[in-house]
Amino acid sequence: MGEAKLLRRNLTAQLRAPAAEKLIGAMPAPAILVDAEARLMLANLPARELLPALRAGEALVLALRAPDVTDAIRRVAAGGEPETALWSERVPIERLFQVDIAPLATEPGDVVAMLLTLRDLTEARRVERMRADFIANASHELRTPLASLLGFIETLQGPAAADGKARAKFLSIMREQGRRMARLIDDLLSLSRIEQKQHLRPAAEVDLAQIARHVVDTLAPLALEMGVELQLDANASVLVTGERDELVRVAENLIENAIKYGAAPDGAASRVEVTVLRRVKDGALVVRDHGRGVAPEHLPRLTERFYRVDPGQSRAKNGTGLGLAIVKHILARHRGRLTIDSRIGVGSTFTAFTPLAETSAKVSPSPTQT
Repeated sequence: MGEAKLLRRNLTAQLRAPAAEKLIGAMPAPAILVDAEARLMLANLPARELLPALRAGEALVLALRAPDVTDAIRRVAAGGEPETALWSERVPIERLFQVDIAPLATEPGDVVAMLLTLRDLTEARRVERMRADFIANASHELRTPLASLLGFIETLQGPAAADGKARAKFLSIMREQGRRMARLIDDLLSLSRIEQKQHLRPAAEVDLAQIARHVVDTLAPLALEMGVELQLDANASVLVTGERDELVRVAENLIENAIKYGAAPDGAASRVEVTVLRRVKDGALVVRDHGRGVAPEHLPRLTERFYRVDPGQSRAKNGTGLGLAIVKHILARHRGRLTIDSRIGVGSTFTAFTPLAETSAKVSPSPTQT
């Protein structure tokens, strides 16, 4: 037997030995070992879970239908140089993987097998896309009031320099545009701070009913100004685990949104109902309006940053498009959740759930609160 064939045979035997199987099995990422003809030799559990059709001795292409990966494997087998390829799949969910292909060869460079390791890039790509969208949206939101400010400044420095009436009018508009930018920046900073401590779950006991009473009192002037009747049902204490300032922000955003956007469609007197309930495992802040409601196709996107059902109405009411995104992130940090129920012409109900404090969870809720 020639030396080259002997080296190939020895390396093949080593790759089929139990030690090699244990080594592949110990790898945390999906790992696949194929021979020079791309037939499966070994695969660890993550790889088999990802590709259930993998069968020992069968061609890899039967389980992994990715032309770019197949072409890269052929080049590695022929040239003996490692390569990287991307593999994406769209069903049952969209996912993206980086496939690193490393040759296992004898000293003369004869490729006997190849090791494929797969790295899931789905989340990294999603975050990258979300960050790019976020920067584009934030830039767009700031550009409009900034352009308005610059236009008025140029007008005041030029044609309206001596016009006192125009100056007073423009300065009033400029102040409002400046406040709009300040609100947007404040919301962006709040969202950033919440995301930075998303993994740190609050541990203090907070009375959700007391928060609701405080926020309703604070927003009463706004409700009066907009002709909205605020009804509150939060007499009994509901102790939850949370950070008071953040839960106040949740209540403020939900109740203020209901006041601003929950006007009755027929021009009748508007009403916003705020209720605090204690359930089996969590406290619930329920905010219901009797306004126009939201179409079903908009509901899944309401908590996205800068998403607006009616952009013109939102900006007219000084909305930044970040209120519900902030609510969602705060509740996620509290290990809670937000549900939205809405019907066109009937109104919307936003319910924020927060886990009960340990002392409160020991007390059985009333039948009507489960």
